[in-house]
Amino acid sequence: MTTEYLLNRELGHVLAALTPTNQLVMRTCLHTGLRLSDVLALKTEQLGNRFWITEGKTGKRRMVGLTNELIDAIKRQNSGSFWAFPHRTRPNTHRTRQSVWRDVKRAQKAFRLPQNIGPHSARKVYAVELMAKYGDIERVRRVLNHRYQSTTALYAMADKLLEGKMVQKRRGK
Repeated sequence: MTTEYLLNRELGHVLAALTPTNQLVMRTCLHTGLRLSDVLALKTEQLGNRFWITEGKTGKRRMVGLTNELIDAIKRQNSGSFWAFPHRTRPNTHRTRQSVWRDVKRAQKAFRLPQNIGPHSARKVYAVELMAKYGDIERVRRVLNHRYQSTTALYAMADKLLEGKMVQKRRGK
């Protein structure tokens, strides 16, 4: 089952319910549009206002950037670790996708959110924000490194799709 978009108020609730480190992971996903696995694979030394990463899923290179506030918060929480987001008990490796996913699912249940959300929902929030900012699906496609515009449309218009589902649900369909 695919993950769905989060409305701003729901996003705020979910972020507030996460552990501090997982909240920082999700804020990084929201700020960069990176997949969870790529955020967790970030090394402390590469963090900056602008830097290149190679996406794990696609193998494509992409320029991303972080705010000084986000960089400082990450460095404060990782205590000088090699990894930006070190594993809780094994500092030689990074935090796992599963630990972040479980925390997000716990927050979803706590707030009884009707849609299926997960860490990947942050990528959809990012895409919707880009679409609102630029109004250009091709530009959003390039930023997300999608091969097809049709895939990008599902992300960039996720807010409209969720709205449609909610309308249908209220009508009893």
